[in-house]
Amino acid sequence: MKKAAFSLPLILAVLGFAGSAMAAADCVITYHRVACTGQEATSYAKCDGKQMCDKDNAATTQEACIEAAKKACPNDRTDITKAKMIYAKFKGAALVGGFNDAGAADPKGTNFCAGDRPDFNKCK
Repeated sequence: MKKAAFSLPLILAVLGFAGSAMAAADCVITYHRVACTGQEATSYAKCDGKQMCDKDNAATTQEACIEAAKKACPNDRTDITKAKMIYAKFKGAALVGGFNDAGAADPKGTNFCAGDRPDFNKCK
């Protein structure tokens, strides 16, 4: 009869990975940026060079997650980023932001940023 050889470090690594996968954040904010012409690399740098990315947020309630999404809308790099769409999920469920993807008011829209914000569409 053959005995199975187990590697303690391997078992601990597998358990650690499984534990970290289960510890996903309750609140996830999705950032989708629209860059000013020629500014794509700089605008998308906050998402590791991608136009859109998800970031875990420490919010532990749905209300706090909504507030975090609203706080992500301001654009302080008006010469780099033309506009943003911000989406949020709490415990995997999409939250209503009140705007559609184009930024128009929509009671069922999942975008949190109004398209007519004074800090959008300021590219030079």
